[in-house]
Amino acid sequence: MDVQWILLIHGLLTLLVVVSFLCGQWPIFQGTPIQRIHYFLTFGAYDYLLRFFGFVCGEKGTNAILSVEYFCCDRPNPILQIIYLAIIGTTYYFIAKSSFAYIPGYYLSEIHRFTSLLGVGIGVVFFLLTSFTDPGTVKAENVSQYQSAYPYDNIIYTEKECSTCKIPKPARSKHCSICDRCVARFDHHCGWMNNCIGERNTRYFMAFLLWHFLLCLYGVIALGLVLAGRMKELRVVHILTVYYDVENSFRSLAPQVVQWLLSAYNTQILLTVFLAVVSLLLVGFFGYHANLCRTNTTTNETIKWEDYINWQRKVKEVRTSAAALKASISGLSSESKPLESKWKTFFRRSPLEDAGAVVKNNIYDKGIVHNIWEIISPLSTRRSFLQTKKKSG
Repeated sequence: MDVQWILLIHGLLTLLVVVSFLCGQWPIFQGTPIQRIHYFLTFGAYDYLLRFFGFVCGEKGTNAILSVEYFCCDRPNPILQIIYLAIIGTTYYFIAKSSFAYIPGYYLSEIHRFTSLLGVGIGVVFFLLTSFTDPGTVKAENVSQYQSAYPYDNIIYTEKECSTCKIPKPARSKHCSICDRCVARFDHHCGWMNNCIGERNTRYFMAFLLWHFLLCLYGVIALGLVLAGRMKELRVVHILTVYYDVENSFRSLAPQVVQWLLSAYNTQILLTVFLAVVSLLLVGFFGYHANLCRTNTTTNETIKWEDYINWQRKVKEVRTSAAALKASISGLSSESKPLESKWKTFFRRSPLEDAGAVVKNNIYDKGIVHNIWEIISPLSTRRSFLQTKKKSG
């Protein structure tokens, strides 16, 4: 089988696995092979692995797998941090080994040898800042300051005590079961960072996502210019049209050029596709979190609001149904009314439709400028927060 066909099949299989893993639970894929692949990747494979080890090694084998799961998923560990460093280091190594020989080239100057290394270095710095910065641990010494900074809305946050830390829980905080601590303005626990994303390190996390997206985009463009430069230097189009009598049109030249690139520069092609896919994932993730920052909401609060709105909607539907049933019963006992027009009955809104409207009242959303500034300059780093600490002390 030709190399280009192997690369094409590999790319399609990789795309199928990535889409199934990330999007297989979407309603649009319900009942499709993508949903079944998603279930196998997220639940089925692990279940079969447990059964296999239980069959081969007995209870000890199953307990060993569960111990590994506990270490990897339920306790802080550097596994994903090491994987991140391995991915970025290996990718840069292959780019340097396969493409630096063509820099400087027709479209790229020699400076890109150094700017690429600088870009990777800055990305690693953002990674380290996000991983090792305190996300905003709530302690007995600062709990009163966080309570003043984030008032309770008495909707999704009410005054209560953390059952683990035995201290009051400020609004917007959550006890992370993995890190075993309460985190102010808790967003989520990130396994890649081996750290929670909270009030003090959300800014570094957003910078990490944005920078790595730009870094991948830079890599895609740079590799594309390397390949375009090689085509120009080797006069590929001229050779195809003059010596091989290929028509000088995009439709005729494109398959020939792609075949030449896949056979001569397959490493650069694979790296370009890999960086393009990762950049799409990163920009989607960054866009989601940027929207949360814009509205001063966290991932944890998004889940809480969904639960609250669904609960309120169900309560309203029950009340509306009860009122409608009561009205219909009382209508049966009263005198008969003239029949209503069928057209009016068809276009009349159902009481249950009105019952479904539940308003989300986010008291922490104080405007886009204020919200973004709260991410850039966390409340706990401001002078007012420190002055509140001195007064309470």
